Amino acid sequence: MLMVATGNRAVAEAVRQAKPAVIAAYPITPQTGIVEQIAEYVTHGDLLSRYIPVESEHSAMAACIGASATGVRTFTATSSHGLLYMHEMTNWAAGARLPIVMANVNRAIGPGWNIWAEHTDAIQERDTGWLQVYISTVQEAYDATLMAFRIAEHNDVLLPVMVNLDGFLLSHDMQPLETVEPGDFIPPLHLPHAIDPTNPVAYGPLTGPDQYFRFRWDIERSMRDSVSVIRQTQAEFARRFGRTYGFTDDYRCDDADVVVVAMGTLGKEAEVAVDTLRNEGVKAGSMRLRWFRPFPKLDLAGREVVVIDRSYSFGFGGTLATSIRASCGIEPYSVIAGLGGQEVTYDDIAGFVRNRRIGGEFWFGVTPGV
Repeated sequence: MLMVATGNRAVAEAVRQAKPAVIAAYPITPQTGIVEQIAEYVTHGDLLSRYIPVESEHSAMAACIGASATGVRTFTATSSHGLLYMHEMTNWAAGARLPIVMANVNRAIGPGWNIWAEHTDAIQERDTGWLQVYISTVQEAYDATLMAFRIAEHNDVLLPVMVNLDGFLLSHDMQPLETVEPGDFIPPLHLPHAIDPTNPVAYGPLTGPDQYFRFRWDIERSMRDSVSVIRQTQAEFARRFGRTYGFTDDYRCDDADVVVVAMGTLGKEAEVAVDTLRNEGVKAGSMRLRWFRPFPKLDLAGREVVVIDRSYSFGFGGTLATSIRASCGIEPYSVIAGLGGQEVTYDDIAGFVRNRRIGGEFWFGVTPGV
């Protein structure tokens, strides 16, 4: 079915079709439209789910954990300080190997108080064991959410998945959306360690030094195994529905001398900048990173690289830039831009490329020394 929809509506529509048994919800700008739309589906009988309006984001994740532990499909959504409030429980969800799917509408962290786009909220969750995918269009919001359920619930993964979309720039932007009939694309969930009320057992949560590290390694093993599951899922999605996705979305990279790397909507804006630069004779390309966890192997050898970060690790550098430096062994030109919804146009991105310097760092809009 064809429609015009916001990113929030696209996520809600995918959740309706995935049919989670339990949805825990707490509103926070700019995510609220997702859970409001899902509540409408439940109210009108379009989605037969248990909808739990909880008193906080911490409780939202706790409710999903409790439900998921019984072996049923679960979903929640949040943003910014709501995600920070969940932090204790996001660690628990991954450590308990529960395939919860969550949409996070990326928003800045206060103070100063700011409701606009920034990736810092999700980046602060990067080491919890959640898989993270960053999207750039309304269509991708829908498609990535459908795939997230299949990936999370695969027995080689059994880790939670976070679908990230830029606040307002995508959550409230209206674009064409084509929905599908997923059918058996998302198979029934079979959680091997589900709690069974008909077969009660005792659980001891305390883990000593002789075993704890094994649980940590098991998360890492599954994160590594998720690479092939993601690849297979994206290939099957393309076969069934005709839309192709990868770990990155590459644009005019084949012969590029300089590649712009970014995530989310900035990665899409970079494509227009690349066309501008090509018209000037600069052999530029763009590589939009979709999966941040697991972090993919990137083909950047022998090229100049300009990385645009919509987040920052204070005292260390741009988060994506430092990840590329560590994983690829190259020195990118690190640009910090778009924090708190700061406007960044394709002309600005083209300027970053024109003024690049190997190994440098540039804060867009900041005068050095001031």
